[in-house]
Amino acid sequence: MSDWDPLLADLEVRRQAARAMGGDERLARQREGDRLDARARIEALLDPTSFQEIGAHVGGIGRGMTPIAPADGLVAGHGLIGGRPVLVGSEDFTVMGGSIGFGTRAKRLRLAELAARERVPLIMLLEGAGERAQNAYERAPHAPTDLQALVRLSGVVPTVAVVMGPSAGHSALTAALMDFTIIVEGAALFAAGPPLVAAATGEEVTKEDLGGAGVHSTRSGVAHNVAADDRSALDLVRCYLSFLPSNAWMTTPAAPPVDTARVEELLDAIPADPRRPYDAHRVLELIADPGSVLVVQPGFGRSIITAFARLGGEAVAVVANNPAVEAGAIDTDAADKAAHFLDVSGAFHLPVVFLADNPGVLVGSVAEHSGILRHSARMYAAQARLAGPKFHVTVRKAYGFGSALMAMNPFDGQTTTLAFPGARLGAMPAESGAESAAIEADVQAIMEQAELGGAYSSADHLSYDDVIDPRDLRAALGAAMRLTVPRRGVAPGPVAHTGIHP
Repeated sequence: MSDWDPLLADLEVRRQAARAMGGDERLARQREGDRLDARARIEALLDPTSFQEIGAHVGGIGRGMTPIAPADGLVAGHGLIGGRPVLVGSEDFTVMGGSIGFGTRAKRLRLAELAARERVPLIMLLEGAGERAQNAYERAPHAPTDLQALVRLSGVVPTVAVVMGPSAGHSALTAALMDFTIIVEGAALFAAGPPLVAAATGEEVTKEDLGGAGVHSTRSGVAHNVAADDRSALDLVRCYLSFLPSNAWMTTPAAPPVDTARVEELLDAIPADPRRPYDAHRVLELIADPGSVLVVQPGFGRSIITAFARLGGEAVAVVANNPAVEAGAIDTDAADKAAHFLDVSGAFHLPVVFLADNPGVLVGSVAEHSGILRHSARMYAAQARLAGPKFHVTVRKAYGFGSALMAMNPFDGQTTTLAFPGARLGAMPAESGAESAAIEADVQAIMEQAELGGAYSSADHLSYDDVIDPRDLRAALGAAMRLTVPRRGVAPGPVAHTGIHP
């Protein structure tokens, strides 16, 4: 018998206590309805056998008013996704409701600091009640919170939050500070839950109506994507990270190259008549590598589509007007969504493809009262600050400030600027502009003719590099990607700029 045996036996007992989480009864409830517990979520997210835990012994000793709490309600550590290292924290609802004690604070801060130091993505799996009530009876350590560290991580490494159950207070703030937030059906996210809302305001509201998946994916915009269940959400995390580098000093790994050939189906997908709607999601599927499109925030600001995709094996970001929604007019939600997406894409040096087909920004009293000018200015600033490759395509129309939002301004850092035949340009559509100015019919006809020839007029002074057959779009974008290879070979590091967001 070795004199190490008692020590190792005690170590194993302590490890088993941490892994026991909230005990069999609570774990059984947690796993109802095909849900995963905190440790199973990490196992499903990471490459097999790659997880290395950090802070398993935190919470293993009762102190003052705080009882023993296995892993202090947060399973944390590092592992691999697709062979690349990541850091992950998973709130354990079976331990004190996943609440945040002082030990949990330290673990959360440790994860964020390691992500910054080692330059790897950070993923937080959230299902917790926020600050632990017992904290009020204990002396708090003097230390910054992980929220400060998350702000400093922004644009340095990718950050992802998955809301997998009720998440309130500090957990909810964590989700709001991450680059990409997924919410699982049945989960909820709020500053304060229904009981506190009722006590503070007298409002009686369910958790779904207060902060459910539908609320945050279509109305508030706090959550980007909705997942049907835990496993689908974790698969989505892996998919999302596949389009991004591990940090701002790197570039996204390429997939095997795919031929960028002519796409005949584009003529059927895009009507030549600019007044006829079409779903731009279909266009994205046709020009991207097969099965490679990930639409980000599909239920919010739907007149703009934001998506990651691959083109010839290379990762790109796509911002496309969608004429199937409000004729593609850009409203405040669409502008906000696009601005955030462009900030993320620019931070990690992805080439951005703009597919413009809009009548401008949304007009009217509702739009003005919602701050359309300020929100659209923010989108414009985000695209103007892009330092990586920009590819612009005028599909059918681009009017007024809507054209500038979609990076159509000539000589604005674009690698390529293209148009389809028949693309219509101008301060506003000729028909509505003539009506508003009470212009005679013969003058209106001249305006409409000039509008119709706008693409060639612009190409005549090189505002467009080319006017192309729509079927050649995929090939033209592939050629532009090839041109950017030398500058994409070495990432310059985190993007730094002066200026204030509008």
